[in-house]
Amino acid sequence: MTTHDVFRYDVSAESDFGYAQAIRSGDLVHVSGQLSLDGTGAFRHADDFDAQLKQTYANFDRILDHYGLTRAHIVSQTLYVVDLRQNAAAMAAGNLAYFVDHRPASTAVGVTELTFPGQVVEIAFVADVRLAD
Repeated sequence: MTTHDVFRYDVSAESDFGYAQAIRSGDLVHVSGQLSLDGTGAFRHADDFDAQLKQTYANFDRILDHYGLTRAHIVSQTLYVVDLRQNAAAMAAGNLAYFVDHRPASTAVGVTELTFPGQVVEIAFVADVRLAD
């Protein structure tokens, strides 16, 4: 495997916990849970679901771009959401705004907490390089 197959933000958590943000395996790109990190790796928008969701999807685009892919290549996503019932409408609206007419398989899981204080959403996804735009 070449280093091009792995995507990293080069933040301390990657080495502290021993993981990559994304890794390509054959025709699939497996992406670790993305959250509201800015370009420096700092967590942003504590307790603001809409802003966190928007930043998280922007981070999707950053990873997709690394692999020369688009949103249309995403085949599945798993959303981890604090207060799922309270945030369900905003989650749906943000999802529709991001994917427009594309419909990946999707699972939403309600959780009691995530890594950072004030973090309310994290999303992992899988993309298939064989799909056409």
